[in-house]
Amino acid sequence: MARRAIAIVLSLLGAAVLLSIAAFAALYFIVSREPAVPSNVLLTLRVGGSLDEISPTDVFGYVRGARTQTVRSVVDDLRKAKVDRRITAVLLKPTGFSTPYWAKIQEIRDAVVDFRKSGKPLYAYLEYGADRDYYLASAADKVFLMPSSPLDLAGVASYEVFLRGTLDKIGVVPDLHHIGEYKTAPNAFTERGPTSSQKEMDASLNRDLYEQIVRGIAETRKIGEADVRGLIDEGPFLPERALRAGLIDDVAYEDQVVDRLKSARGGASSRMIDGEEYGRVSPSSLGLNRGPRIAVIYIAGAIAGGRGGFDPLNGTSVGSDTLIEYIRQARRDSSLRAIVLRIDSPGGSAAASDAIWRELMVTRDERADRPIVASMSDLAASGGYYVAMPAHVVVAQPSTRTGSIGVVGGEFVT
Repeated sequence: MARRAIAIVLSLLGAAVLLSIAAFAALYFIVSREPAVPSNVLLTLRVGGSLDEISPTDVFGYVRGARTQTVRSVVDDLRKAKVDRRITAVLLKPTGFSTPYWAKIQEIRDAVVDFRKSGKPLYAYLEYGADRDYYLASAADKVFLMPSSPLDLAGVASYEVFLRGTLDKIGVVPDLHHIGEYKTAPNAFTERGPTSSQKEMDASLNRDLYEQIVRGIAETRKIGEADVRGLIDEGPFLPERALRAGLIDDVAYEDQVVDRLKSARGGASSRMIDGEEYGRVSPSSLGLNRGPRIAVIYIAGAIAGGRGGFDPLNGTSVGSDTLIEYIRQARRDSSLRAIVLRIDSPGGSAAASDAIWRELMVTRDERADRPIVASMSDLAASGGYYVAMPAHVVVAQPSTRTGSIGVVGGEFVT
């Protein structure tokens, strides 16, 4: 009797495993299947959130990853739509960004500007006119703002929290040390306010970013830079005031903007496709990505020793062992013509960064005919900058935060 019960349990478990495998296979087929795109279609691109560099890699994250928006997925959608004859117009909808940085937004903005060379209309619709949302939208042919939304364009500022006074009250001594005048990471714990170097650094970064925003808006909105500075000083704006200032083209709801786009393309049908579905269209089906093979290695997250993973305090970590394995695979692959390092990292372990640097130098020496290019995203600071140094060419967005040369270490004494 006991054997029969065990056999029944094992049979049920086996059936459950087979059903699970079949379910995941069906889900993979549904998610990866290329959609049928009809002719004369309006592409709707919603862009927002954290703008990750890579999709989740765990099993459940993969299921979500089919819907996870990355910088590359947005840029690729615009590249495809530019040459895809079935796509006749694009509606861009910035939906709020959780990233405090601007480089990823600048990269997508560059892709919007490039798409406009196709001659197809691209309109931007803002349900809320936050600064990053508007900066991206300003690259469109026309910008529309919802009637009840302000245009929250009011300049650039940075804020710091200093905890030295709090630590003193609870009897904790931050025994932290740093090498490098502008290595200000420990200041939040060791100082009661910003040092002169930190003030200089923050002022420089803010001023530079401010000028980038001014130039970008002035160029695409056809407004003088001095006028843009004056308008930013007056912000934020109610919708009608933003319209009079020339910052937007009209005040409208989304359905009205869609009707305008339909008129702009000759009263075409209302068929639409969103970015999530269009993302499953392969670039090769449109004649893209058919050249030599290039390896792209992502260094996204804090750099740590061992395998990559998730740290509750620091978020996603990039393990040196994992990266070294990828680099060696790329080095051994004779079909590759180049290696791109995509870096979005604040740094981390000096030892792990040095191990990655060494593996890249070995690759550079052994494969002298194979260029290595470092592409910097929002952050390539400290160790993130260090691992870019073996590259033959280093490129960055104007607002990429890079440098932060120096080291910091120590402990909290209780």
